[in-house]
Amino acid sequence: QKDKDKMKLFSILVASLGLAASAFGVTPTTQKKIHSGSASLSPLRTPAGSSALFRKAELTRGGAVPGWAAYNEALDKSPLTAKSLTSLVGWGLGDLLAQLFINKSAPFDVKRLITLSVFGLIYHGPSGHYFYNWLDSKIEGTEAKDVFTKVAIDQILWCPIFMTVFFTYLGLVNGDSFAAIGDKIKNDLFTACQGSWKVWPFVHAVNFKFISTKHRLVFINSVQIAFNMFLSIIGSKK
Repeated sequence: QKDKDKMKLFSILVASLGLAASAFGVTPTTQKKIHSGSASLSPLRTPAGSSALFRKAELTRGGAVPGWAAYNEALDKSPLTAKSLTSLVGWGLGDLLAQLFINKSAPFDVKRLITLSVFGLIYHGPSGHYFYNWLDSKIEGTEAKDVFTKVAIDQILWCPIFMTVFFTYLGLVNGDSFAAIGDKIKNDLFTACQGSWKVWPFVHAVNFKFISTKHRLVFINSVQIAFNMFLSIIGSKK
């Protein structure tokens, strides 16, 4: 059964990567530097076209991706809110798929779905917004050394912190004692990080090389739906 679950997760991860590639395109575009006097563009104000993997609207089937212009406008006007809602959808969809296709023998757990969706809204989105803005401000290049450094910081430093917050949040929502939460972190933190290290170094190499700061979370969430299925399973494990 475990092997079947792993195969399902792998298949969904591949599908997520395929959908992400389809949405973001595969042909890098030439980035142009925009100057306005001596002021430089803020990472939050980077035009959509500056992400090398994003297709131009005229090259997508049927014109622009439905809602893409409105989404970009929301990222410019209210980036924190837009990214938080993006993560709400990503985490909610990840758990929904996990319950429907991986844990389908168990009764559907509405509380778990809401709990993980709220986590995406109140922590994953906001923390990702501030963390990636900070990281991009400190390491601005897209050369191999810069990308490698960003991936290393994300996976070695940020990943354990993120997973610790994740397990703590779940424990508090479930009314667990701090001792029980500590045991959960001690028992499952390394497993969760190992799962991350098998997927995210490659994804973030693409992310940091080609995707602009303001689009990082929507790219991450497009891939993370499958990984969130893994987290929802390990997070609900007793």
